[in-house]
Amino acid sequence: MRKLLATGLLSSLVLSGCSLFSDRGQIEDLADSLAAALAEHSLADVPLTRDSDAERHEELVSPLNSRPVTVSVGEVTEEGDTASATLRWTWELGGQEWRYDTQAPLVHDGDRWQVDWSPALVESSLTDEDRLVVSSLAAQRGRVLGQGDLPVVEDRPVLRFGIDKTKVEAAQVGTSAERLAAMLDIDAAGYRTRVEGAGPQAFVEALVLRSEEASGVDPNYAAIPGAVALEDEMPLAPTRDFAAELLGRVGPATAEIIEKSEGRIQVGDVVGLSGLQAQYDEVLGGTPGVEVAAVGADGQRRQLFSAEPRDGEDLRTTLDAAMQQKAEAILAGAGEDAPPSALVAMRPSDGALLAAANGNGGLNIATTGQYAPGSTFKLVTALALLRSGVAPGDVIECPATINVDGRVFENYDDYPTNRLGAVSLTTAFANSCNTALIGARDRLDDTALTEAADALGLGRDHDLGFPSYFGQVPPPEGETEKAADVIGQGKVLASPMAMAAAAASVSAGHAVVPTLLPDYESTVDEGDAPALTEQEAQTLRDLLRAVVTDGSGAFLAHVPGDVGAKTGTAEYGEPGPDGKLATHAWMIAIQGDLAVAVFVEDGESGSGTAGPLLEAFLR
Repeated sequence: MRKLLATGLLSSLVLSGCSLFSDRGQIEDLADSLAAALAEHSLADVPLTRDSDAERHEELVSPLNSRPVTVSVGEVTEEGDTASATLRWTWELGGQEWRYDTQAPLVHDGDRWQVDWSPALVESSLTDEDRLVVSSLAAQRGRVLGQGDLPVVEDRPVLRFGIDKTKVEAAQVGTSAERLAAMLDIDAAGYRTRVEGAGPQAFVEALVLRSEEASGVDPNYAAIPGAVALEDEMPLAPTRDFAAELLGRVGPATAEIIEKSEGRIQVGDVVGLSGLQAQYDEVLGGTPGVEVAAVGADGQRRQLFSAEPRDGEDLRTTLDAAMQQKAEAILAGAGEDAPPSALVAMRPSDGALLAAANGNGGLNIATTGQYAPGSTFKLVTALALLRSGVAPGDVIECPATINVDGRVFENYDDYPTNRLGAVSLTTAFANSCNTALIGARDRLDDTALTEAADALGLGRDHDLGFPSYFGQVPPPEGETEKAADVIGQGKVLASPMAMAAAAASVSAGHAVVPTLLPDYESTVDEGDAPALTEQEAQTLRDLLRAVVTDGSGAFLAHVPGDVGAKTGTAEYGEPGPDGKLATHAWMIAIQGDLAVAVFVEDGESGSGTAGPLLEAFLR
């Protein structure tokens, strides 16, 4: 509670035309207005003894403009035409609070009360010669760990190429910037603008390269006036592309990130820019420290406040670095012009995601892609048929074509003719007979596929702490849609991760939920559909094995272990000039305690396009 002290005789106050009680309100209002303005880093609307003090104040506190501060009024005292208000400052800096008090001199000019500003009002030790300098103290960023808690993202050496303006004449700065930009193959005009706009002592970064990549830079860069390459470290994965779409990247904070951080992040801080690095930036990044110092006219620096940084924490993942790199190398082997693709590998025994690799395209389709799964979905259809009473050896018809309400469905182009006609469910599944499963749809009610998919983990969303899509298997609207659904088209959608999880569920004998972040408290929807039984799982494992021993996956017969697999091709888009639709290519497999899904956005067939990629991974 404020206390107002008056000195002098009451009679003298009356004779001078001043009123203790009227001044009390004016002084308190001015103190409150001053405190509110200081909290906004500006004195623009505060009555000052010198108008120029508003600009002086804003210049002094400008290094602290992005830092939240609260200012409250403590004791107020008055003596004649002067008064003083105690200001209680609380800055939020580096996750800590800088608290102190200052005195605000108030004077009456015969008409109104005004603030007699000086630097000491901001911090009591400041003088007219002082300026404030705020320095961010970097926290050690946490690592991203993989299998066995081995680091997959950790500090690795880099070279920061740029222009050091202290090493080049001012007239030469723009030319040097353009020359360096051309050598590094970056936007020359944009870089020149940044360099010319920076302070006279600035180092303006052009490009950061891993040490091993920097060897490709023309060594003549050193002949450009002002051009330098500074050695540093950055949190990096083993390779530039290692799980980049999933893990994300780190780099200097953008203006948007700084604004949204509400003071936690400052210009120059290294933060997560995408993926898990951005999602878990507060965990990984820790809290940068901060130092506030006063620098006098002689250049001497004295510390006013310091908050030590708090280092970030490691983020544990289940990724297997060797598997991830192998998967990425296989997808990259398709060439730069290859369509987008993905390869996901899981461990059925615990759901651990071992690899989530993406090919061309720059998108995380491995865990979030939404595509028709084609004939890999026949794993779900087979389970639904088993539950309807169809046994693996039961005979069903596999005609060359089948007409459903005017729409003609057929098998893939090179379907073996000796597998047409009356065949067992096992033969139809192994050779991927579309018409046989479409013809058997009348054995399934409209919820059968949805429930069978649920038993294999498809179509049920979970919060796993990372971007993920588990697909959709809605009840069909009409016979044509139902016919398309049973062969993994229609409105059925899945991600490569979801299909890997379906294969893993068959291997494990129960619905397997993928795990990437073992320390994350996942929210898993158990659902109320009938669960997968061990007997059903064993039958499905036998069907997957038949694909390799007597079906469309025979090319995997030489791969070690009792591999089970399923190919898949799904039409999409609009017909081309030849009247045909483009196709997604899929293949899923189980091998011991491993489940894999391979997807290629545009391919000839599951066996012909996705198959070789899967084979290379399983070898």
